[in-house]
Amino acid sequence: MAQVADETARAAGLDARLVRAVIRAESGNDPAARSGAGAIGLMQLMPLTARALGVDPRRPEQNIAGGVRYLAQLLAQFGTLDAALIAYNGGPGYAQRYLRGEAPLYGETRAYVARVRRLLGE
Repeated sequence: MAQVADETARAAGLDARLVRAVIRAESGNDPAARSGAGAIGLMQLMPLTARALGVDPRRPEQNIAGGVRYLAQLLAQFGTLDAALIAYNGGPGYAQRYLRGEAPLYGETRAYVARVRRLLGE
């Protein structure tokens, strides 16, 4: 799946290392991963998000395609990697509230951003 992730990242104009780091942080590279919140697959897409992206989150290639497209959208919307990662993990509404100073950065999300950064070698 690393090759699919790399090719999909490049096609979307993203750093392939970032996509691989998100996959590792989200699912530990397990295409069958499921979260307690209902997120599915390698990039842990929520069913509503996957539907909006037009992908089947249970199919690894589609999960990656949807996750990469979603991550690219968040990067464009929020402008910084940390803000996009906060939105990827906690949702765009939460990220907006956090950035306006209306919500704290919860420990899970703080740890997630740090983990992705660490996986990127930063």
